Amino acid sequence: MNSIPTLAVDALDAEILAAIDQLGAIIVEDFLSPDIVTGLNGELDVLMQAFSGKEQRFTNPEIAEFFGAHVTHLAGLAGKSRVFVDHILCHRRYMALCDHILRPNCADYQLNIAHVMQRGPGSEAQFLHRDAWVWKRLPPINGEVQLASVIALVDFSRDNGATLVVPGSHRWEDGRYPDIKDAVPAEMKAGSAVIYLGNTFHGGGANVTQSNQRRGMHISYAAGWLRTEENQCLATPRELVRKMPLRAQQLLGFGTHDDIAIGGGYLGTVELGSPHELLQGGTL
Repeated sequence: MNSIPTLAVDALDAEILAAIDQLGAIIVEDFLSPDIVTGLNGELDVLMQAFSGKEQRFTNPEIAEFFGAHVTHLAGLAGKSRVFVDHILCHRRYMALCDHILRPNCADYQLNIAHVMQRGPGSEAQFLHRDAWVWKRLPPINGEVQLASVIALVDFSRDNGATLVVPGSHRWEDGRYPDIKDAVPAEMKAGSAVIYLGNTFHGGGANVTQSNQRRGMHISYAAGWLRTEENQCLATPRELVRKMPLRAQQLLGFGTHDDIAIGGGYLGTVELGSPHELLQGGTL
């Protein structure tokens, strides 16, 4: 396989789902409109400038090495970007895909992580990996627990570090690892997104340009019973959460995972109640 299939954002859900099921990844063109990309980049330019020169802190040295010294990060987007909350967090395409791919394994899903990675010149390629490895202790289960994506906020090319994807690798058995020649760059224009399963091998590409900053937004959703990579409840100021739509609050962890209907239990309550109801009532 020498390419990643590409479909328009208005393609039928069934077409996109079929491609993801077969190859583990799909490029969706014009996932965000030019106006939204412009507005988002305007916000990010200000945020990145404020962040410039500050030391980036990671939970351990291995994570710092994984991202590399030439990559600038901006995390906690729900608490920093109005455009993200209004136009991306609850994007219709994300919700439709998560409903089909994740809901068979959960009562509801949640935002796992949303951050911007700006891969500057000199950034080395990441090792090919599966995002679902963050839950390495999870026993094998049928189906998926994560849907991930990278939205291009500038044009992505092979030279500036377009995300590398290994089509079909979501079906590989444990222990099989790809060669770099198996990986395909997700070359796409700004506003497009490569969407892939948590078990699809991929990695950030090397930026071999002299001055091209490759800015992309990595977003993933996970089954509601998993602990998320990014603690959204602490990363997002409560006063902002109160003003968000109910669905956004739920995706940020202010809902509950209720499996009572299938004989299970519930997760994420506060005083045995739903956090989003306490938000509305002014208790939280």
